[in-house]
Amino acid sequence: MAYTKEDIIRMVKEEDIEFIRMQFTDIFGQLKNVAITASQVERAVNNEIMLDGSSIEGFVRINESDQYLYPDLDSFTVFPWRPQHGKVARLICDVHNPDGTPFVGDPRGVLKRVLEKAKRMGYDAFNVGPEAEFFLFQTDEDGKPTTKTNDEAGYFDLGPLDHGEGTRREICIALEQMGFEIEASHHEVAQGQHEIDFKYADALRTADNIMTFKLAVKTLAQKNGLHATFMPKPIFGINGSGMHTNMSLFKDGKNAFADPAGEKGLSKECYSFIAGLLAHVQGFVAITNPLVNSYKRLVPGYEAPCYLAWSAANRSALIRIPVSRGMGTRVELRCPDPCCNPYLALAVCLAAGLDGIEKGMTPPPEITENIFKMDEVTRKAHGIASLPGSLEEAILAMESDQLVMDTLGQHVAENYIEGKWKEWDEYRTRVSSWEREKYIVIY
Repeated sequence: MAYTKEDIIRMVKEEDIEFIRMQFTDIFGQLKNVAITASQVERAVNNEIMLDGSSIEGFVRINESDQYLYPDLDSFTVFPWRPQHGKVARLICDVHNPDGTPFVGDPRGVLKRVLEKAKRMGYDAFNVGPEAEFFLFQTDEDGKPTTKTNDEAGYFDLGPLDHGEGTRREICIALEQMGFEIEASHHEVAQGQHEIDFKYADALRTADNIMTFKLAVKTLAQKNGLHATFMPKPIFGINGSGMHTNMSLFKDGKNAFADPAGEKGLSKECYSFIAGLLAHVQGFVAITNPLVNSYKRLVPGYEAPCYLAWSAANRSALIRIPVSRGMGTRVELRCPDPCCNPYLALAVCLAAGLDGIEKGMTPPPEITENIFKMDEVTRKAHGIASLPGSLEEAILAMESDQLVMDTLGQHVAENYIEGKWKEWDEYRTRVSSWEREKYIVIY
């Protein structure tokens, strides 16, 4: 939809909307908002709503705290889960400085900058389709989340086994009311694990959609007495939650990754894009997999891709090329998890792929064997490296990847790294229940 300021002012009046949430995302991927009443809608659409940036983690220093929210008018939508009287709508915003320039610490701005670069290289669209998984857990009598699922269903199971099914259906209906096109919704491999796939869109809209999706899932689960979590590995010994990310570049309305005459029907640009991803993934995995817990998912044996390889059919590779060709040709990166900041994650993926195209990189040969079944010697012989094994290794790799640091810009990179070192330090110095169970009796 392309809305004008007048459209929004009119809809707020006609739809009896009482509150508008002016939403934006901090650098750690947390959704923030400034709530205003309907009487302030004119100020909102004229970019006059202020924000105190000093209160947002990683945003600004105290002496430059005033910022303004510039709403993306096309993002206007009403929350379907709120009451019909006194409705609540939202606008997704860019953050700007008082002089009108974009604020360098705004993640949405980071993605816009890389999309501009793609445009300059002749690409008119970077389309992304995410597959976000999550767990639905029961809550205890205080409303606190447990790790009980009350669900014996398995992959694609149906019916009475899957108690989360009703909630998942409600989420799909709510998202469709907000303009999403839901392509698939099913139970995942693990108990209590679900996946909802929505139709691909250009990268900026997709990142906005991922933030909206996470809000809808959490809100509707809570409404039904469940707790939804996107935590990558909530339970030891079973599969974690990923967010496989399908990407394609378009030039003059045609899929730039498709070439009927190319090997496997893929273009030279597609191979270079894959090579760029493989060249930089160790440096950007701290963005796509941002938590201490992310690295508990990226271990062999649980379907998570931790080895640097690509393949057209092999699900044990980090990058897979799904079967569809022509307009549907795409590259699927399998490591990201749904806790990432989608604006930053898509920005670094695109920047890495474009770097591959600019430098004419070629990827290593395709790996068709199951990498999980190879031993270390065989993997070495194939030249297959691994992703960082911990958040600490990932931050160090990020600090030494200039492309990733430049893509984020100094402000975001420095604040992000500082926040992640704090998180790692807190984890490193905490005594876990595993340590107590293992050592307290023996020693």
